[in-house]
Amino acid sequence: MSFDELLPLIFIGLMGVSLLVYVVSDGYDLGVGMLMHRATPEERDTMVASIGPFWDANETWLVLGVGLLLVAFPKAHGLVLSELYLPTALMLVGLILRGAAFDFRVKAKAGRKAMWDRLFIAGSMLASVCQGWMLGRYISGFGEGWNYPVFAGAIAVALPMAYALLGATWLVMKTDGPLQDKAVEWSKIAWPPMVLGLILISMATPWISETVRERWFTLPAMIAVASIPVTAGIALVTVRVLLGSLAVRGGLCWLPFALLVLVFFLSFLGLSYSIYPFVVIDKLTVWEAASSPDSLKVILIGVCVTLPVIVAYTAFSYRVFRGKTIKLDYA
Repeated sequence: MSFDELLPLIFIGLMGVSLLVYVVSDGYDLGVGMLMHRATPEERDTMVASIGPFWDANETWLVLGVGLLLVAFPKAHGLVLSELYLPTALMLVGLILRGAAFDFRVKAKAGRKAMWDRLFIAGSMLASVCQGWMLGRYISGFGEGWNYPVFAGAIAVALPMAYALLGATWLVMKTDGPLQDKAVEWSKIAWPPMVLGLILISMATPWISETVRERWFTLPAMIAVASIPVTAGIALVTVRVLLGSLAVRGGLCWLPFALLVLVFFLSFLGLSYSIYPFVVIDKLTVWEAASSPDSLKVILIGVCVTLPVIVAYTAFSYRVFRGKTIKLDYA
């Protein structure tokens, strides 16, 4: 394979990794936002402080992923956003609500703070549901018929539960005392629907797409890829065992969150395997959707400059603000 033929694969890999990092990183802070309705006003302050140094940078990965889709795969960008225009707009509304509420709640008077908290919770829920719907429509190749919206609706319900579990385990890792105890209980509540949703969606995806069905249920490939769901299942069971032990309140408080990140990564691998070599399943391949090789070479230079900066800043912020959460304050 020549370098010109390899370029689209490099960009689809970069785009996929960017969106995976976004789903994991912004997923936990969306989950924290959705859990705030279960917390006291003082606990809400701690919850917001736990994501305060990270949430804005987390959304940078969404901008990078969508930007790569636009410049590297313009045909796919036009098709995807034309099909998902409304949920994309609603997702942005949710993210804007979160951003405004995050800043205004810090300086709001006591009588208005609860309003901004409600907007933060609503924005988190709206963005999560929209992302689930968009993922469902994308996986199904924007098919027409009653079963496709039902499938997308199921993911629109399941993804917020996955985010809630991710957010709860984040709080287990970042807090202590009564809030950590609550986060453990929230994790236990979110675990069953998240696992059930993952199982049902894994069963429904081959039913909704013949391409996916052939990929996963054809020998000998079936034997090789079976390790993905098996490993994910072991990780999820381990999370539940840890949540029922005292170790999760001590030195292993980070492990449930890390295992869930592994589950998201394995899900990403499974999805990538299912749709390759398509950018839009059964409609556009990587090479059909890509910009010209000369354009991709110029774009690659920009990515080589931009991506290390994003990675360095992200790593630096997580290093500086590691450990348990302290009070968030603006001078």
